[in-house]
Amino acid sequence: MSASGGTKAIVAALAANLAIAVAKFVAFLFSGSSSMLAESVHSVADSGNQGLLLLGGKKAKRAATPEHPFGYGRERYIYAFLVSIVLFSVGGMFAIYEGYEKIAHPHAIKDWYWPIGVLVFAIIAETFSFRTAIKESNVLRGKRSWKEFVRHSKAPELPVVLLEDLGALVGLVLALFGVGLALITGNGVWDGIGTLCIGILLILIALVLAAETKSLLLGESAGVEDVEKIKAATVDSDTVTGIIHMRTLHIGPEELLVAAKIAVRHDNTAEQVATAINAAEDRIRTAVPIARVIYLEPDIYSEEAAAAGADPAKSPGGAGPETAH
Repeated sequence: MSASGGTKAIVAALAANLAIAVAKFVAFLFSGSSSMLAESVHSVADSGNQGLLLLGGKKAKRAATPEHPFGYGRERYIYAFLVSIVLFSVGGMFAIYEGYEKIAHPHAIKDWYWPIGVLVFAIIAETFSFRTAIKESNVLRGKRSWKEFVRHSKAPELPVVLLEDLGALVGLVLALFGVGLALITGNGVWDGIGTLCIGILLILIALVLAAETKSLLLGESAGVEDVEKIKAATVDSDTVTGIIHMRTLHIGPEELLVAAKIAVRHDNTAEQVATAINAAEDRIRTAVPIARVIYLEPDIYSEEAAAAGADPAKSPGGAGPETAH
């Protein structure tokens, strides 16, 4: 996995979650707190999440085969989707069940210093992990807001880790809230309420991640900035006079397919057109290095050709008659 895949952030989150999971389980065994049990399962689920992300990054590096000619870049999307659907949902549903049981059959928390101490330790560890994820994300985020970064990032790992760590920190605060009120009031119902809130939080995060990774799996076009670079690099105003219509598709987080019908002059020879296409492909790859698969089809510009696509002027990367001369 490349640096943009957020390997450092994933490893930091994995190390933090493994340490936290052990501490939470110990605290649960000594205190009997359902919030601590829910948080223990949450941390185990998060550790599994990071393992899946690392596995997906490794599998995505496999070379293309005749059966999969565009390679395995989308493995990273598949494993991110598994994280959102399976592990987050399992952790969330377990926490809801445990919270319901604790509310229906409350019992006092024993040895209060175990859950309180572990929760404080977990908050410190998760803060370190979250800080690493933010630092890694800022390299790619640029001027985009955090919402835009999560929604439009083509590499799924960093948004997953960011939401995981954010959910973990909020979950720890909820657990601290539930355990604290249970200790103060002597009523174990508050511990169950905290556990229930953790479960709802995890399921909400699962839904957000599922929606975003589903979009990536379906296939997203290049970003607006990359589309403009590709359009500018394609046209040389000599042989390639314009773009009739164009489509882009991410076949992996760092692999882009570009397919375009380009306008050439009617009096160009086949050799001139072939040379111009090769030159255009070189310019595109220089402007947008992740554009690794490029198909350019030459045509003589006409109103009919420009309208051949499904409203190409409105589609991502599309171009109307004004781009052809």
